[in-house]
Amino acid sequence: MLIGTHNCKTDTKGRVKLTAALKRQLSSVLQDGFVLKQSVYQECLELHPMNKWKVLMEKIDNLNPFIKKNVDFIRVFTAGVREIQIDASGRFVIPKDLKNYAGIDREVVLSSNAGIIEIWDKERYEAIISADSVDFQALSEEVMGGGNAIN
Repeated sequence: MLIGTHNCKTDTKGRVKLTAALKRQLSSVLQDGFVLKQSVYQECLELHPMNKWKVLMEKIDNLNPFIKKNVDFIRVFTAGVREIQIDASGRFVIPKDLKNYAGIDREVVLSSNAGIIEIWDKERYEAIISADSVDFQALSEEVMGGGNAIN
């Protein structure tokens, strides 16, 4: 379980250094590596711990490859996917094409979201969570109040 929103900076080589709190939360999965990909719904990136990525890929591997929409989905879903490692200093590199996709410049936000980490350009993140971009009260009621909750 990942918790928190973490402000970081990229260096001139595109490296991001994890905060100490986030590195501690990821300590049990650091040695297994991660997958970095474009988000499906937003112009941000997703950092998937390898164990979670493998579970997701098992589901995708079970899609029938003789159905065109399945193949189209897989192609777009896996576009730009990279396997990455976090070094001993807690740094990882965001490849240039993925930085461009997410509009990442210098300041980034690493935000936990359902077992993965979203990587945002700071300005985009602040805009997406602002009160003007989403009616959060209505969204909360729809998602959590009407039978969509697990328990």
